[in-house]
Amino acid sequence: MPTKRESLRAVAAEVIVCAKCPLSRSRKNAVPGAGDRKSRIMLVGEAPGRSEDAKGEPFVGAAGKLLDSLLSEIGLSRKKVFITNVVKCRPPRNRQPLPNEIKMCTPYLDRQVRILKPIIIVTLGNHSSAYIFSKANMSFDTITKAHGWLYEASLLGLCVKIFPTFHPAAALYNGQYRRLLQEDFHKLRHHKLDGTPL
Repeated sequence: MPTKRESLRAVAAEVIVCAKCPLSRSRKNAVPGAGDRKSRIMLVGEAPGRSEDAKGEPFVGAAGKLLDSLLSEIGLSRKKVFITNVVKCRPPRNRQPLPNEIKMCTPYLDRQVRILKPIIIVTLGNHSSAYIFSKANMSFDTITKAHGWLYEASLLGLCVKIFPTFHPAAALYNGQYRRLLQEDFHKLRHHKLDGTPL
């Protein structure tokens, strides 16, 4: 029986050489995800951007710096969570991922969820929230309506809590989103997981 580390490395190895969709032809580096394999918290974004594509790591650009700050405010760091994306390769010009790209790439995310068995999944933005809610057979309207609430769900055979919020990239250019994102993260801090504060 492979360990979590071995299983995550196997997924990452497949992602790095994946050529299932056209994004593989324009990327510099695929971005499988990174973080603490023992974490109870998984953060799921939309897709890598320019900085992530260059380094092969998730959330290392301006949005990543904001995410680091938000995590720090609630006593966490990226070393204590696992961060990944719905799509593992950067869409050209940072456009939104296309439905077929999401369809081809999300089996990797599904495997990561099954391996990590998180208690809480923080979805960052519309695309990741819509995908995770769909896998839980739950309706999702928009992030502006769903953000900041904790949803209990059955997802890929696991009992999880879904916490949708805005993508940090949106907050870089909109002060209102930044304020709401900060408020959501402070709400997240007060949620209990297995009776233990975050």
